[in-house]
Amino acid sequence: MMVLRDILYKASIEAVKGPTDIAVNKIEFDSRLVKEGDVFVAIRGTISDGHAFIDKAISLGAVAVVCETMPETTVDGITYIEAKSASAALAHMAANFYGNPSHNVKLVGITGTNGKTTIASLLYQLFRNAGYKTGLLSTVKIMVDDKEYKATHTTPDSLTINRYLKEMEEVGCEYCFMEVSSHGIHQNRTAGLEFAGGVFTNLSHDHLDYHSSFAEYRDVKKRFFDELPKGSFGLVNVDDKNGLVMLQNTKAKKLTYALKTYADYKAQILENQLSGLLLKINEQEVWVKLIGTFNAYNLLAIYAVAVNLGLEEREVLRLMSELESVSGRFQFIVSDTKITAIVDYAHTPDALENVLSTIENIRTRNEQLITVVGCGGDRDTTKRPVMAHIASSMSDKAIFTSDNPRSESPEEIIEEMEKGVEPQNYKKTLSIVDRKQAIKVACQLAKPNDIILIAGKGHETYQEIKGERFHFDDMETVKEILAQLNK
Repeated sequence: MMVLRDILYKASIEAVKGPTDIAVNKIEFDSRLVKEGDVFVAIRGTISDGHAFIDKAISLGAVAVVCETMPETTVDGITYIEAKSASAALAHMAANFYGNPSHNVKLVGITGTNGKTTIASLLYQLFRNAGYKTGLLSTVKIMVDDKEYKATHTTPDSLTINRYLKEMEEVGCEYCFMEVSSHGIHQNRTAGLEFAGGVFTNLSHDHLDYHSSFAEYRDVKKRFFDELPKGSFGLVNVDDKNGLVMLQNTKAKKLTYALKTYADYKAQILENQLSGLLLKINEQEVWVKLIGTFNAYNLLAIYAVAVNLGLEEREVLRLMSELESVSGRFQFIVSDTKITAIVDYAHTPDALENVLSTIENIRTRNEQLITVVGCGGDRDTTKRPVMAHIASSMSDKAIFTSDNPRSESPEEIIEEMEKGVEPQNYKKTLSIVDRKQAIKVACQLAKPNDIILIAGKGHETYQEIKGERFHFDDMETVKEILAQLNK
């Protein structure tokens, strides 16, 4: 139990009706979970408005309500708090309720369109290998040192974040690496957290179904750096034109990394093969098991973060050489018939182009490249023809299929993709709605030494169709099909 007044510390309050020296059991923003003695926070969401459930929360035992608009009629004995932003208030309340664990765990947030999962996951792996108890908050999973939890969002809600950070603090984690999405920043999920550092990877076409414009998407990312505290560091990729924009108003120590331009941390690709990369980082060479230019950027960011968190430079390079690729990020297998199948999460035009360029750089041109790709439903529709254009122009064959159609018709999504195919590439494309069938056809078309790229879902182990999730794993599927064809 905690006192309401203490939980409200640092929350921006407009008005209060009722006492704040009352004891509260816990905080909830889902009225269905409210129990006796709880405080209910009414959040205005994209689908529903928590203000509509205030009466229900009170009937279930809420003793206090935090809202943005005071109800016209109030209930005697209930404390009402009007906040400027209920979501921001919730974030500060969550941090206070759990004892501000981010003050005691060095928290580093990674934001940008691509690379967040890889950088966060590999930093977790590197610091664990260095002997530190470490936490991870990522799209793929949540780790509290060696204990794994299932992830449901790229950036969880603020109560969930603080609950896991508290657990990390209790088991002695010194560091936590966290993906910070634009949705998470915009919805104030990261407010109230104290970051030791922030990383900006890049910015490209994504989430314009949620953000009204690219400029708004960029400015939301920038807000994360604007709010970094003095004493933290802000590390940005200055090969991306938006990198320096992120640092314009930050109080954090400004750091840069790049492959092409002058920066504090500079890398050069000496060798790029299917077996790995030979990099020169700040004049020191390191061989790593990861592949491609995009991973050179990721590894450079990892190096810079580790050094700025106090690890010795040569030790960081040694630890980098041991890193294993992240699930669903350029994950590949080679079949008995010498067919290479690559599974990658690339679900934006920029990410797909990066992966296809990487394959282009390591292939011999004596083999064919077959790309299987789809686009998600209920998401930014403008990227669909762009994705199809990239896949059909950069592959020898492109198969358009379902991704997570969600509430949309997969056939209609594929039709929108097909509009991006140029006439000279028509004969190189196929459209197969069933994803498993599409992967099977790709495997049947492949000859020894050919390369199959299955893009869009990566680590996901499900397909979301009409509100239901069905088990589907790209890597599991392609392994099974290739094994059957080998018989």
